Amino acid sequence: MVEITRVLEAVQQGDSKASAELFPMIYEELRKVACQKMAREGLSPTLQPTELVNEAWLRLAGNQSRDWKNRAHFFGSAAEAMRRILVERARRRNCLKRGGQWERVEAEEADIPSPLPDDDLLALDEALAKFAALDARKAELVKLRYFAGLTFEEAAEVLGIAVPTAKQWWAYARAWLRVEMTGAGPGGPQVR
Repeated sequence: MVEITRVLEAVQQGDSKASAELFPMIYEELRKVACQKMAREGLSPTLQPTELVNEAWLRLAGNQSRDWKNRAHFFGSAAEAMRRILVERARRRNCLKRGGQWERVEAEEADIPSPLPDDDLLALDEALAKFAALDARKAELVKLRYFAGLTFEEAAEVLGIAVPTAKQWWAYARAWLRVEMTGAGPGGPQVR
């Protein structure tokens, strides 16, 4: 993890060799996160975490403002990229303008895993946007834990907080999001 921070700092200083070195380091780390996420979610084995990681990396690498200040900033950006990919995929799938009842599946999105059904993912995205307006740091924890699949220890390190604090924030965020998404009922989509 310290090595990633060192390479990110070198990229900031304009080291072109560091940019080439960053991809394999980050790729493997993000792929591990995606594999862990899929294992926890019990998603179909035909779905490939590699697709989600590749798309997130393309967005991160293609971003002109790649001035990641540190490891925490990078992984926050990665979590946000994964969240946006999943939400965009859900929106496209729910859009009826492209063929009525027929479902159109693009080849590049066929294997992208989604942790929730599309309607629930869109509701979570809406609720998370509201929550971020109230408490951006706790919303960032949700993105890191839920969309990037980081453990409490990893998310706490990225956010620069203690693990018990991360667990308290997580409990609060889950409760807030559950109330927002379901009207305080115990059923419906849940953030795990």
